Amino acid sequence: MSNVNEQVKNESSEKEVLLEVKDLGVTFYQGRREFEAVKHVNFEVYKGETFSIVGESGSGKTTIGRAIMRIHPTSSGDVIFMGKKINQKLTKEENRDVIRNLQMVFQDPAASLNERATIDYIVSEGLRNFNLFKDEEDRAQKVTDALTAVGLLPEHARRYPHEFSGGQRQRIGIARAMVMEPSLLIADEPISALDVSIRAQVLNLLNKFKEDKGLTQIFIAHDLSVVRYISDRIAVIHKGEIVELAPTEELFLNCLHPYTKSLMSAIPLPDPQIEKSKSLIVYEEAMHDYSIDKPKFQEIKPGHFILANEAEMEKYRKELK
Repeated sequence: MSNVNEQVKNESSEKEVLLEVKDLGVTFYQGRREFEAVKHVNFEVYKGETFSIVGESGSGKTTIGRAIMRIHPTSSGDVIFMGKKINQKLTKEENRDVIRNLQMVFQDPAASLNERATIDYIVSEGLRNFNLFKDEEDRAQKVTDALTAVGLLPEHARRYPHEFSGGQRQRIGIARAMVMEPSLLIADEPISALDVSIRAQVLNLLNKFKEDKGLTQIFIAHDLSVVRYISDRIAVIHKGEIVELAPTEELFLNCLHPYTKSLMSAIPLPDPQIEKSKSLIVYEEAMHDYSIDKPKFQEIKPGHFILANEAEMEKYRKELK
């Protein structure tokens, strides 16, 4: 076991960190009232990997993605992208570089596309803003290549978003992001509004970009069975805090936090008899008294982090033996 742990540690040290989030906090204000949506979030994203953030609705996972994109201002912590802190005032050149290399696919494909613009305009808007083409012929070819890469046809460039299905609109959103050739793509629940068959197509498409282009991704979702298919590492978030983070198979084999276990037990099984007989694990937060022994996010084994106090850490260590 010690050899395996040493190997995981060595592999992590060899990987290039593309994005680092340090003690991130996001607070929203409404008059005198404030709501801390994200608190003390820490993680790294390695170049070429798919890092997933999983949690229930309202847990703060989308807020993290939007804070990295600088859509939501951060109240504390650092977001370091390609070695540069980006949640601060940047120069014009630094700002353009971040926008160029950091792209996002939004959850609602209909709301994120301009209904009055053609697909050609939508996909090539970034190319025009950053002058990423030689001439009009090169621009049109880049749009065609982007649409073809996501399984659409060149003639679709002349149409409008309302002429497409939900799955096709999501592909357009992916094409708009990928035409910029970003270093990091944040996919915010890109399949939640799609049919099951279309979900598989979009997931395969994102995996294809990862394999062919070495694309680094942050994949935000609420379905653990989906992220198991696409992720290298998974962070589980609850009420704005990451409670557990581990490589995908490690998390599924040795999940420790009670909230992660409750999510695991909710994954539907294909066998109806087993599904009927299984028992759900309900996470009861009130059972945890942190008034004296405060929890902290710490590494329990190489690459496996958990939010726990010292008493809980002792229990988790015994579970791993």
